[in-house]
Parts: sequence; C-alpha cells; structure tokens
Amino acid sequence: MRKFKRRSWILGAMLTFGAIAAALFLFLPRQASNRDDPWAHVPKHPVHTEHTVTLLAGPFESGQEVTQACLQCHPNAGAQMLQSSHFTWEHGPYDLPGHDEPVLGGKKYVINNFCIGITSNWPPCTACHAGYGWEDETFDFSDVANIDCLVCHETTGTYVKKNGGYPAEGVDLAAVAQSVGNPTRSNCGSCHFNGGGGDAVKHGDLDTSLTFPNDELDVHMGKHDFVCTDCHRTQDHQIGGRSISVSMDTANQIACTDCHLATPHEDSRINNHTASVACQTCHIPEFARKLATKVEWDWSQAGLDIPQDPHEYLKIKGAFVYEDDVVPDYAWSNGEIERYILGDSIDPAQVTHMNSPTADITDPTARIWPFKIHRAMQIYDSEYNYLLVPKTYGEGGYWVDFDWGEAARLGAEATGLAYSGQYDFAPTDMYWPITHMVAPKEQALQCDTCHVENGEGILDWRALGYEGDPMFYGGRAARLLAAQSAVNSEGGAK
Repeated sequence: MRKFKRRSWILGAMLTFGAIAAALFLFLPRQASNRDDPWAHVPKHPVHTEHTVTLLAGPFESGQEVTQACLQCHPNAGAQMLQSSHFTWEHGPYDLPGHDEPVLGGKKYVINNFCIGITSNWPPCTACHAGYGWEDETFDFSDVANIDCLVCHETTGTYVKKNGGYPAEGVDLAAVAQSVGNPTRSNCGSCHFNGGGGDAVKHGDLDTSLTFPNDELDVHMGKHDFVCTDCHRTQDHQIGGRSISVSMDTANQIACTDCHLATPHEDSRINNHTASVACQTCHIPEFARKLATKVEWDWSQAGLDIPQDPHEYLKIKGAFVYEDDVVPDYAWSNGEIERYILGDSIDPAQVTHMNSPTADITDPTARIWPFKIHRAMQIYDSEYNYLLVPKTYGEGGYWVDFDWGEAARLGAEATGLAYSGQYDFAPTDMYWPITHMVAPKEQALQCDTCHVENGEGILDWRALGYEGDPMFYGGRAARLLAAQSAVNSEGGAK
C-alpha cells in the first residue's frame, strides 16, 4: 500500500510538472526558430590574385591604358560594365502616370534637392563616375576604354579622381594598378561617403566613419568586418541594391532577410512586429552618429558676402543646417515612390516631394521605415512653375558669375526646358532610407521607446495611420481587412 501511494504521488507530480511545462510552452515568449544562421548566406569572396609587375608592369600614361591592360585578362568585364548602372547612371525607361512618353531614371536624368542635377554641370559631378572623360553630353558610353577599373579595385588608398573622372595629378597609375583586389569599404566610400559635395553630406548613414568603424557604430562592418559587397552582392559587375534617390522601381533590392530569417528573435512578441516594422527601424535608432549630416539647404541665400562656414554658409551654395545623432523620420514604405520628373509642374506655395514613399498603413507589403528627410529651397521657373537645373559650374555658371538668371537660362538650355526669364525659390524635400550604421542588438529600440501611455514615444502613430498607439488602440489588422474589402467590393462592382 505504501509503495502504491508513493508511485501515485510520483505520477501526480509528473502530471503537474507536465501541465506547468505545457502552459509555459504555450503562453510564454519563446524562440520562433533556431534556423536563423545568417553566416550561411554571407557570400564567399574570390581568391585574390596578386597583380604584380609581371601582370601590370606599366608605366601607364592614362587611366584608359590601365583599363586596356585589365581587359587583356578580363575580356568580359568591359561588356559587363557597359551595362552597369554604376557606368551608365541610367535606369529604365519607365511608363509613368501623367507622362505620354517613357521616362528614363538614374543619376543621369533625375534631379535632387542637393546639387540639383548633373546636366550642364558634368565635370565636377562625374568626378565620381566609374569612367574617364565624361565632361559633356558627347561622352561615349560604348567605349570600354572609358571604364575606370581602379576606382572600385585599387587598394593603396592613394587613388584620387578629379573633374571628368580622370585620375588626379600625381597618382602613380602603375602602383595602384598592381594593388588591385576585391572592393573595400574605402573603394565604395570614395564616392558614396562624399555624395552631395562632401563627407557625410547626403545620406546620413554613409560617411568616412564607416571606413574603420567600431562595433557600436556598425555591428556588421565593425564587429564582423563586412565589406560593402557582403550585402550589395555583385554578379557580372551588376551591383545589388537600388536607391530611391535615383530609381523608379523596386528591382534589384537587397534586404536583411537575404541573410536573416524574417522572424529571427527569441521573443515571439518581437517577431510579431516584423510584418509591420522594418528591421532598420529598431536596429538603427540614430544616424549621423560620428559626423554631422546636412538636413537643410537654402539655395536662395547664396551670393551674399558674409562670413563662410562649410556647415552653415557658403557664398556659392547658400545656407545649411547640419545635425548629428539624428533620430530618423518614419514612414510606411514598400520601396515604391512618387518621383518628381524634370518638367513636372509644382505648386510653389507647397512642398514639392522629390521622391516620397507611396505606401500607407493599408498596404500589407509596407513596413514602417526610418528615413532622413532633407529639406531645401531651390530654384524654379516662376512663370512655368517647374523646377530648374541651374548651371553652377564653369563659364556662365552661378559659382563663377553669381547670376541666377543666366545660370537658369543656361541650365534650361542644356536640359531642353523652356525658360521664361523669371525665377524664384520653392520648398522641396527628399527621402533617404536609413540602412547603414546598424547598432548592436543591445542598443536596439526598446518597447517603451515607441509604446508610451502619454503618446510621446518616437513614433507619431496618428501620422502613420493608426488611431493611436496600437498597444492601446489595436494594430493595423482592421485597416488591412477594410482595405481588402474595399478592393473586393470595387472588383465586384466592375
């Protein structure tokens, strides 16, 4: 009898423990999957071949001579590069609403609210082109000798390009040619860190602090020593990634989920956020964390003979505002944008959005993304009401003569726009997605950063389309359901 009671007690304890364990399994947050192994997806780098004097003896009198030597061993690279957007600066054409003819995109054609546009200003803009000699509209994009191999592959750190994309005086072309290897952060950064006319100016999350970052500045490039092509994977010189600053489609995108699971967290409550919140929103709480970035540019203030400071005022460019440790702006995004096309009419009393995301809370493919929004005052034709690309560089350019009227006339002539002779300045803004400077997971946003009872978290829930903080008012499921019902009803009506 005692033995039976002892066995019954043990059986009861086991059943009780099993019930508790089952409850804990069902109701406590737990790891969604143990399959998240991002290292399995990081690409392997090609084995490096030393390009010693035996292969590239030199001397070389020009960059084109270096390219011709490279193509002797890499005959397919030339044709590949001729099709690369890093060489063509072109995308498309695209059929866009409101335009009778297909529209070309890419840096060659679109305008921005920084230096505005390259047309008529080619030489200083094309100092960052992956080619040699683009100084005007006659540049030959079909000549493989015009491709610059060195800008992406030299590893000495001494290679510098000047106006038109030519190598700067004093560059030892033989030495840099013999150093070529896999692209480094310095290679990519030589242009991308300096977009907009200087270090850290344009992107906010790309600057020279990422050349040798510590772990806290960027966990991928710092702690794990990633180079750009670990994420921007490249096949046949087609580089992965597409920026909404110059693109008009969502092709060739890269994403965190190229390596990570869509639900990689141990806590299922956090995983529930990934359908509505981009990884970057939580994992890049601030940008411009080492160097200040430009957030405002007022061209209308240019031309004054007042004290100059590159972070506040330059006579040739106007007034600026720079900020560091910037908390991003947040908006729904699925990668699609509404782009201002040169020649589109504007309302100068309203802000013209150069590339605003089109998604909202009712789009099931959209997520809340972090952005840098750059605001500017830029020149427009006050009779025709469209933005202009002023000629700033060279003879007749604003930087030489400080004559907005002549700069506008010459720029309009180069771009094919009519110019009324009347100009003014109008407000614009431009969205730059924040994807670099990923902080260690310990520094990711916490629940109480966004979900605050008094509504003073970093997210403006109402501006994002919620009735209030979804912690208290509910998520977007009802909005998605209503949107889908509306679509179904419309389809039924047809």
